[in-house]
Amino acid sequence: MNKALFLDRDGVINYDCGHVFTNDDFVFNEEIFDICRRYLDNGFLILVITNQARIARGIYSEEDFLKVTEWMTDEFARRGITISKVYYCPHHPDFTGPCPCRKPEPGMLLKAIEEFDLDISQCELFGDKESDMEAGRRAGIPEANLHLYRAGK
Repeated sequence: MNKALFLDRDGVINYDCGHVFTNDDFVFNEEIFDICRRYLDNGFLILVITNQARIARGIYSEEDFLKVTEWMTDEFARRGITISKVYYCPHHPDFTGPCPCRKPEPGMLLKAIEEFDLDISQCELFGDKESDMEAGRRAGIPEANLHLYRAGK
């Protein structure tokens, strides 16, 4: 079985500046690269789990999100860090109804556990909101492996 470091995007990988959907809007949290290297050196996969409700709200398109995601993963790769996969929830309960992938629901984490044959007891999660922590709890990540973390704090 594998182990993974789960990262939220906005507020952890990058500064949460509101509507981040272009490369110009995306400001990396430079600390995240060192964090990822430490985990990679210890045999962790790096996975991103991110709510992207602004897609459902029509603020930007799924194509816009996928373009900036490709650019983001390329920037990690330029620094020698592989992002194994980015999971995202494009839903918003007011626009698309409830869904099992939107944090605090654990759907993205459960999908990753299955796809990567993860030992959830060995996984860790960095998120900037309580909804991230709750998704981790519901997926079975031990409390000690949940890290409330905010870029720049």
